[in-house]
Amino acid sequence: MSGFNKWMIDPSDAVLLLIDHQSGLFQLVKDMDMLTLRQNVIALAKAAKLTNTPTITTASVPDGPNGPLIPEIHEANPDAVYIPRTGQINAWDNPKWVEAIEKTGRKTLIIAGTLTSVCMAFPTLSALEAGYKVFNVVDASGNFSAMATDITLARVVQAGAIPTDTFATLGELMSTWNRPDAMEFAAIMKDHIVPHYQLLFESFAKAQSVQKDGRETKLDKFEAAAGRK
Repeated sequence: MSGFNKWMIDPSDAVLLLIDHQSGLFQLVKDMDMLTLRQNVIALAKAAKLTNTPTITTASVPDGPNGPLIPEIHEANPDAVYIPRTGQINAWDNPKWVEAIEKTGRKTLIIAGTLTSVCMAFPTLSALEAGYKVFNVVDASGNFSAMATDITLARVVQAGAIPTDTFATLGELMSTWNRPDAMEFAAIMKDHIVPHYQLLFESFAKAQSVQKDGRETKLDKFEAAAGRK
């Protein structure tokens, strides 16, 4: 039986939309640590690459003060498709953006955007109206104030969006540890989202080493007693 339901992300139906994660706009972020925001966005891009999740990016006036997209997104996911805009504030108002989404044939959108109030919220509302299921990755969508974020979340949730975070999104895209690239997911988690996860790796490796060394010591003693050494 499938573990997916209408409240969860089905990786086979998902599209990742990374909207306006630009160096200039990042300087306006006040509701969370900017470096954490950046790492969460990179983590999403890497996870989408691992799961072959179609990824579409865009930027708002990248030649102006909003600045270019952070380069790590397309470095982490070279398959991501960049759709330029022609001045539209709401990415959904760009026909080529909507066309790129429609071409995937998928109906579940994972949306993160900076700033949250506009770049995440406006396309979310438009996508919901168009019949898509939308998950908003809140901690990959920085905003100019915590109050503005709270208001925005109330707005999109009332419209039908499902808020989530980067770590949960990775878990839903990954689905199971029983996969050949499981440790690559683990690396994303410890490198970008939960640095303390590295401690689990280290303690587990040490425990394995101690257990292995203990077995070897017992074997050495047995062979010595048997006169083999």
